[in-house]
Amino acid sequence: MPVVSAATATDPALPGLCSKLDDAAARLERAGRFGKESGQSAVLDVSKRLLTRAGGIEALYERATRLDRAGVFAGTDWDNPSTLLPGLVNSTFQEGSTRAVTLECLSELRLLAVATGGAQHPDLPPDQARHFLTQVLAMNLERLFGDMTEAARVRARPLDGAVTEMFQFLVAHIGFDDILTSLIDEIWRILAQRPVQVAHVKSMITQIAITLASSSSGVGEARLGADRLISALFGPTQACRDDPGIDLYRERLESIDQAGLQQEATGMARAMLDTGLVSDYHVTLVRWLLDNGYGTLLSSALGLSITGQDVLQCYTDLVHALIREAIHPATAQALYGLVNLLERGILYSPPIAPGLWRQIALQPCERAAAAITATFGSAHPPRVFLLAGTILVLGQPLGIGQGNNPTCQSARALSMWSYSEPAYLLNVLYQATRLDSVLMHFEGTPIRSDELPRGLATAAILDTDPVSTVLVPHLDRIYNEMGRMCNERGEDPHRWINPEFHGWWVGREFRIAVDIETGKLHGFDDYIRAFYGSCHPLYNGNQPLIHPQPAGLAVTDSTASFVGWHAITIIRVALDQDGEMRVYFYNPNNDSGQNWGNGVVVSTSGHGERYGEASLPFREMISRLYIFHDDPAGTLGTLPVPEEEIVAVREMAIGSWAADRV
Repeated sequence: MPVVSAATATDPALPGLCSKLDDAAARLERAGRFGKESGQSAVLDVSKRLLTRAGGIEALYERATRLDRAGVFAGTDWDNPSTLLPGLVNSTFQEGSTRAVTLECLSELRLLAVATGGAQHPDLPPDQARHFLTQVLAMNLERLFGDMTEAARVRARPLDGAVTEMFQFLVAHIGFDDILTSLIDEIWRILAQRPVQVAHVKSMITQIAITLASSSSGVGEARLGADRLISALFGPTQACRDDPGIDLYRERLESIDQAGLQQEATGMARAMLDTGLVSDYHVTLVRWLLDNGYGTLLSSALGLSITGQDVLQCYTDLVHALIREAIHPATAQALYGLVNLLERGILYSPPIAPGLWRQIALQPCERAAAAITATFGSAHPPRVFLLAGTILVLGQPLGIGQGNNPTCQSARALSMWSYSEPAYLLNVLYQATRLDSVLMHFEGTPIRSDELPRGLATAAILDTDPVSTVLVPHLDRIYNEMGRMCNERGEDPHRWINPEFHGWWVGREFRIAVDIETGKLHGFDDYIRAFYGSCHPLYNGNQPLIHPQPAGLAVTDSTASFVGWHAITIIRVALDQDGEMRVYFYNPNNDSGQNWGNGVVVSTSGHGERYGEASLPFREMISRLYIFHDDPAGTLGTLPVPEEEIVAVREMAIGSWAADRV
């Protein structure tokens, strides 16, 4: 389709307004801490007026970087662009104050300058800025085509026209076809990781469907790949191909014969397993089958393998109860979690089935219920959302994400417990849900979360799964308290915290690449040898990793500059299909595919990854790893690590995060 272009005509008043904005920006630059607020107000007042003038958006775009540096975002939610959430942009434009809308527009223009290479930002690489804008545009496609609903017209706001023009300005600089094609590729890339939280993905697919259905403009090759996504949600089978709505689909099921129901069940399962997304029609079919005596078709509707079928036959009553109690159109994604829970075979572990029966009957305490309702709404009681979330995290331990919260340690703990000790996860969740407290021990000392102040998460946990919403605030406090208890020991506290916090299987031998006092590399060559001897099959006697192990990354951006420390889990080490030794790991940050600079690009599919895993070649992984745990019994390997391997890893580390740590 042709690129949508912003207006090119300019307003006669534009030069005067630009001059006023420059003067206001200069005053803001000179303002001290106590004068920033009034300076911001002056800048935003002129910026608001420019937004509504022909040529004004171009003028703001040219000045966006200067306004940012002057401090127009200081003290606001837009101050740190790396923490912004694309899903919140539309609500700001629909419900925010004029000041908030103006700030949001300036923020998008600032990101556009970074994305197109016209400016640099210390906290935001160009590819991340472009990725953010791609998602924002995807969630606001109706503004690009002017396809406003009657309700939107009735609720029109003073700056709506300016916002629409701003979106068109973004597209004029990036190109719609590129955005839509990139967006569809991005959705498939995210789905390949099988995350627990897919609401934002469904939102993007919905907007794409609306745009392709209602736009009079063609989108050419950008449609490729979109049809599979759209049909998976809105028309996965013959009986709902036209997206008739739940009620009409339920009526159609009444008139379908046994063979037709079998086809419906198989088609639903195929669409779900292909994308990892669950259609509301799928949930409707599954519930209808149970309610109308067609339970024998459940296995087909879930797409179960022989393993899953065996578990279903052994625990039929429990599975039916989970579906009836927890899986509704509002919690549709839990159906995919149930499939994976059955395929894992964890119900054969004696504590799991009783734990789930207890969870079915569990009524959350007042605080837990309020937290769930605040995040997931009131379409169902809080216990329903929590039970659905429990099914998801037990079925997809590597799909748990930390959301926009500094709680990678807690998210990793949930993932590790679900992966290795699901019965323990159910027990901890029961404590938090019923008692509004979690009891853990640190070196024999009991720690109760309800007696502790807040930890790293100072705000409510709003953008994660229901289990994380309930549990993470408790775990975060406990983790923070464990850090306080070993704060005076003069070493990295994770040496003691990780085994106590995560589980008995964490290796007691602790390896760290830096000196705690100075932050400089310390014994790095021996550290490299230790990791090879611990994990690389050629140098550890061909011993596989038995339990996932916590580790710490020195995260770098696409320029290989150090960003910060981050918690991950090393899952396994194995050869990929090309014969390259790779480290497969879990990253709790919601999206494992990242460019860490100097050619180190994390893979999430195509190199032997299982759902939820990320991977890097062994040498690249150790070059970004700064702590790991080892078995104190030592390695069984006898081959020495070649010196050229050590030199190569050292050079990669010094060329990135350790550049100033030598």
